[in-house]
Amino acid sequence: MVQFKPSALAAVFALGVSSSAFVPSSLTKPLVATPSTITSSSFQLRVASVDSPTIKDGDITVETAPQQITADKLPPIPFKKIMAANRAEISVRIQRAVTELNSGSVAIYVDEDRYGQHRWGADESFLLDKAEGATPISAYLDIDQIIKIAKEANVDAIHPGYGFLSESPQFAQACADAGITFVGPTVENLNTFSDKTSARNAAIAAGVPVVPGSDALRTTEEVNAFVDEIGLPVIIKAAMGGGGKGMRVVRNREDLIPFYESASSEALASFGDGSVFVERFVEKPRHIEVQIIGDGEGNVIHLWERDCSIQRRHQKVIEMAPAWSLPDELRAELHKYATQLTSAAKYKNAGTVEFLVDAQNRPYFIEVNPRIQVSIFAEFSFST
Repeated sequence: MVQFKPSALAAVFALGVSSSAFVPSSLTKPLVATPSTITSSSFQLRVASVDSPTIKDGDITVETAPQQITADKLPPIPFKKIMAANRAEISVRIQRAVTELNSGSVAIYVDEDRYGQHRWGADESFLLDKAEGATPISAYLDIDQIIKIAKEANVDAIHPGYGFLSESPQFAQACADAGITFVGPTVENLNTFSDKTSARNAAIAAGVPVVPGSDALRTTEEVNAFVDEIGLPVIIKAAMGGGGKGMRVVRNREDLIPFYESASSEALASFGDGSVFVERFVEKPRHIEVQIIGDGEGNVIHLWERDCSIQRRHQKVIEMAPAWSLPDELRAELHKYATQLTSAAKYKNAGTVEFLVDAQNRPYFIEVNPRIQVSIFAEFSFST
């Protein structure tokens, strides 16, 4: 039998016990608590006495069979040290998850990020070197330097976050070669899905409809020849990466080569690869994404879909889940296509399969994001 004064009530709340189990309806004022220790996951509560809206003399009694939690009963720590090979918000999120696993967190940063939260929030942080005149982004794309730092710091896992090297099969392979776990899909998955042109080929092989488009194009001659074949309008997309970078819609022929050059330049600066491909542009589509997770053995489940059609400069502004305006038949079809494609690829880890839906409710596969989802979800409440 353990006795708690009313001041410990909030400590019991922290364990997730429903307040309706023991708080009388007359108790309307909040109670301020001091931390207390409870050594059991099951307990029975009763209020000894209450007189007025404030408990004055009544003790809260907890009847429990003592159960001491010791280190040998805790789940094993999967990794001793995990590096976040990224910056800013996603690096902070990774560090938070690492701390919850009771592992050590390691950050990397460039001089321009020296005051950033992701540098100071980690257990250890290391400065990335960059060539004189190089952009800060280039350092976060330096695979050799990141692996060197990880090995010297005894890191045993690297989480790439999103953007930068998150979809790089070369980075995943470099981690494997160094004996470091890459927290993400397999190298084979990344080879298939990080390049949008090879992802298109995988979708076609799996019987998933795609927008008519090209393979990777690297010269103006190739771009001109393909557009001669399918006509305008078209959309130019970076073959690697995502987030709306390296995307241009071309409606007039005189814009084709300038838009191609600017898209390629942006893709090279953002992802280290300037190759692009061209697709027929679908006018006013809905953009629907299906979240999936796979075990690497061909078993994949979907975690439903979201409507990401509200965008600015090809970047999503609002995501709505579920996609409420979809007909049920189309919704089921999108789920089937997403799991069909990723199951055939024996996808491992979490990922996102993206589709366009045209005005006639015809779906087209556009890409797979083989990485953690970018979106930050917020809950809003309104009062009148």
